[in-house]
Amino acid sequence: MLQNFVRVRFAPSPTGPLHLGGIRTALYNYLFAKKHGGTFILRIEDTDRKRFVSNSESYILETLKWCHIEPDEGVGYGGPYYPYYQSERLNIYRYYINQLLEKGYAYYAFDTDIDQKRKEYNDRGLTFSYNYRIRMDMDNSLTMTKKQLHAKLQSCSSYVIRFKTQPGEKLNMYDLIRGNIIVDTDHLDDKILLKSDGVATYHLANTIDDHLMKITHVLRGEEWLSSMSLHILLYRSFGWIPPHFAHLPLILRKDGKGKISKRNADSLDYPIFPIQWKVPETQIIIPGYRELGYFPESFVNMLALLGWNPGIKREIFSLQELINFFSLEKINKSGVFFDLKKANWFNKKYLNKNKKEIFSFLCEKLKKVSIFCKKDYLWKIIHITIDRIYFVHEIWEHSFYFFISPNSYESNFFNKICHQKSIDQLENAKILLSHTSQFTSLNLRNLFQEDRKNRHKIMQLFRLALVGVLKGIDIFMILEMLGKEESIQRVEKLINKIKEKI
Repeated sequence: MLQNFVRVRFAPSPTGPLHLGGIRTALYNYLFAKKHGGTFILRIEDTDRKRFVSNSESYILETLKWCHIEPDEGVGYGGPYYPYYQSERLNIYRYYINQLLEKGYAYYAFDTDIDQKRKEYNDRGLTFSYNYRIRMDMDNSLTMTKKQLHAKLQSCSSYVIRFKTQPGEKLNMYDLIRGNIIVDTDHLDDKILLKSDGVATYHLANTIDDHLMKITHVLRGEEWLSSMSLHILLYRSFGWIPPHFAHLPLILRKDGKGKISKRNADSLDYPIFPIQWKVPETQIIIPGYRELGYFPESFVNMLALLGWNPGIKREIFSLQELINFFSLEKINKSGVFFDLKKANWFNKKYLNKNKKEIFSFLCEKLKKVSIFCKKDYLWKIIHITIDRIYFVHEIWEHSFYFFISPNSYESNFFNKICHQKSIDQLENAKILLSHTSQFTSLNLRNLFQEDRKNRHKIMQLFRLALVGVLKGIDIFMILEMLGKEESIQRVEKLINKIKEKI
């Protein structure tokens, strides 16, 4: 059941670029909000100052804009719940953590030997967990009188504030994707809510912000599923109604080594960033999908289906159609593998909708080499080559021979044909071309159809003469496009090259 209004948030940390998993989380939040006439909020979770990267925020904003999934409210957009940075809300967190301390749901912990304790447990083959079993043996406010605690605080001793987990409960939770989840609180540790530097942890800040900003649904990655119990307990401790939770499936590496992340970007053979990222320390630029030639529409279309299926055979959807079809019920529970070939397939499907971009690219390319062609000629070339390309920039590789006569030839094949017989075959073919009155692909095909014995070899020689390599579209269409005069000149050019060689 949806509430009367929907408010969702995308809350990335400014610790580097967004990867596929991060931007997909943003997309699903956006689609869900728009589907239900709700609000999509951008909040920056910047409490981890040690990992802060200065250009992360601008990267996040630019990425969302390129994907056409801009927020309605939040960082860069304003709104009634300012500020939208966690680092600017520290006084708010302090106010609410004092409430937890007063109610007995949190406590001060002054322990300075945690690492030593952890080592002792490890040496005994045990795992150290700061929980209800050992907290009464530790240096914290639970084991002190009020007077001792006051003295400890007055002495400015370093401390953290931990959540006091009550044991003995089977906590029943519900996830909109995974259904009922039961957690035994005996297995939970007492998480830190306020760090020793006075900064709230993600758990505390995120819970408070979601409540104060009236977030109704929390859509986030599966990696946060293990934290759901703490967040539910925090809501209950404050006396608040929790939002609905939905934990999205991981995007997995094909090599079986876990999920994709920006930490392993260098070891993957496909890009994981939506737009390019400049590494601050080295100034190295890592290209993203935008720079590699993907259309934002195809990228978003591909990303939406990476973990969600509308339940119909169609795969090509506009952003508005994705909004109309989107539902949490059809999101996968298990992780999904990213397939670069499929991403390329999506981009190819969007080429026909972006022919003007191909035309502009081709015009710029020709302008640089001082070649000028009629518009009709360019459009015809685009029409007959578009099925061979996946990206706009590939058009030149598949059409250059319509503008430039080859100056070199595919060496392996050229060396094989350097003999008198090839010259004779080309001379005969040249005569046939010169005597053809209607220089169309249909007439030329019929003309050379008669010599079945030598047809294959002649076609290869033609292709080498016209293109320079043994690839390209239908050879008779190339002949028609180039015209009689240009075609004969290129055949003569190859004849002369062969003569030079022998």
